[in-house]
Amino acid sequence: MFVVCGEALMDVYLGDSTPTGTRLDARIGGSPLNVVQGLARLKRPAAFLSALSTDALGERLLASLVAEGVDTSLVLRSDAPSTLSVVSIDASGVPRYDFHGNGAADRQLTPDTLPALPADTRVLQLGSYALVVEPVGSTLRALAQAARASCLIAYDPNVRLNVEPDIARWREVVEGMISLAHLVKVSEEDLALLYPDETPEQVAPRWLMQGAALVTVTRGGAGSSAWTAKARIDAPSEPVKVIDTVGAGDTFQAALLTWLDEHDALTPATLTALGDRQLEALLRFAAQAAAITCSRRGADMPTRAELP
Repeated sequence: MFVVCGEALMDVYLGDSTPTGTRLDARIGGSPLNVVQGLARLKRPAAFLSALSTDALGERLLASLVAEGVDTSLVLRSDAPSTLSVVSIDASGVPRYDFHGNGAADRQLTPDTLPALPADTRVLQLGSYALVVEPVGSTLRALAQAARASCLIAYDPNVRLNVEPDIARWREVVEGMISLAHLVKVSEEDLALLYPDETPEQVAPRWLMQGAALVTVTRGGAGSSAWTAKARIDAPSEPVKVIDTVGAGDTFQAALLTWLDEHDALTPATLTALGDRQLEALLRFAAQAAAITCSRRGADMPTRAELP
């Protein structure tokens, strides 16, 4: 079982003005939610561990998970509101993001309410702002520490400064998680925010020394890279007509985990033992999956049948 922890939210896009208001387009979102639905589409047994509101938007989020075949037995319900990310586009086409999440349902996980992990949990996937805000952040970080000895910990920082603008806080949480995570996937953009004076080639080996077994860095159209203690490989991106990049990184992570599962490599020892050819195949598979998502509008992730 893959258990994915973190936030679920609604992205609300501001549309045209009307005589009485503004048209809105609300879409299901949140990096962890995308990852768990991506895993389900790739035929992996996946459960979502989070808290969802009992409001109308929370019901939509829950219904989406159920429709994708995600196990929702670890989802708690809360009277707190759903998180909203309001997206507006200015005259020059530049998006603005206004985040409304203080006191929202997905922050309400506490040690007292945290459900026990299923006995068959093999991978615990964590990331994004849920690890930075409280009380959910300290709850999930403690869960990762407790679960590290019994399952693989996978982590994607997914830095969002519109949620927590203090990059020092992000850096503190990331450094703590690197010591717990076996598999780390991070974007080049996130690394530039976290460590502006270092290159990925400097950061990745340091993270391996801190405890990670596999570090992957996504570089958008420039491809991706992977490091273990024994190997380092670069792989190109897949050529594609990009519609948008929403959910591409989350797709990449879901595909990484899927390939590793299909090749019996979901342990720290097997991650460390991956050679150049295996790492290249891993990155190419994930890139193919991400390219399919980029070719479609929104976080519309591929099914297993769409991949080799």
